[in-house]
Amino acid sequence: MKALVEFVGAGPGAEDLITVRGLSALEQADLVVYAGSLVNPAHLKACKADCTCLDSASMNLGEQIEAMSDAALAGKRVVRLHTGDPAMYGAINEQIRGLAQKGVAASIIPGVSSVFAAAAALGCELTSPDVSQSVVLTRTPGRTPMPQGEDAAAFARTGAMLVFFLSTGKVGELMRHLMEQGGLAEDTPAAIVYRASWPDERILRGTVDDIARQAEEAGLGRQALVIVGRALGANGTASRLYDADFSHGYRNRLVSEDFDGRCALYAFTDKGLTRARDIAAGLGLPTVLHSTRPSNAEGIVHIPAQDFD
Repeated sequence: MKALVEFVGAGPGAEDLITVRGLSALEQADLVVYAGSLVNPAHLKACKADCTCLDSASMNLGEQIEAMSDAALAGKRVVRLHTGDPAMYGAINEQIRGLAQKGVAASIIPGVSSVFAAAAALGCELTSPDVSQSVVLTRTPGRTPMPQGEDAAAFARTGAMLVFFLSTGKVGELMRHLMEQGGLAEDTPAAIVYRASWPDERILRGTVDDIARQAEEAGLGRQALVIVGRALGANGTASRLYDADFSHGYRNRLVSEDFDGRCALYAFTDKGLTRARDIAAGLGLPTVLHSTRPSNAEGIVHIPAQDFD
């Protein structure tokens, strides 16, 4: 068995929001290196009694790589447990490179991002029809600068929903920037969700004009997401997906779209034949089938055009 480290997304916080695959990896792990207080300690209860659990908060990158690679090369099952989903601000690239230099492979088990836990807590859809169909996941610059062109004001001018990680401590400055350079109106809806899905979850709702004041009064700092955009208040919009006048491949009841032509469907496999039947049924056509091959032989299954007259 090759030496391997599994990067597991623990989810946003709630113990039962880790994936089944992630939980299985934890249950079988011999070593778990977890992201400190960002990870719910309840997750570690799933580990075996003899599993070693290391808090990475006090470890630098080299120490993390050494601990994980030594265990993996010794034939042990190793889990690197990250908060949310490892792909979002998980700093996993340098870990994977460091492990590779030691001859250790990596695999990633995705997790439920705090973005979606926050949206669930707010009871909203981030992609509201006729309001916003795009979501930008970003942050404000800090000790880690932002690449050129990735400016919050530029994102705001697109009209997309904006979700800011690692930005609660600068929310006042951020809101001013969104209004003055991003062109957002003062009444643009804004919200802050602190520790989404944790027992001490808190939600602040307001606008770009007053959300910073609310955050200061509430004393919210780290572990919170800032969400800005019109979709937060878009209670009157509706998707066309389930509209009675909107047809698609599985629901076509419009007289104007009734099929009145002729067609032939060809299936080259048994699976294709099943799909051909589905298509014929969706078009409301008879499914008289003629096979050009004997049963269980290679060939073509043909639904002739004349059968659809």
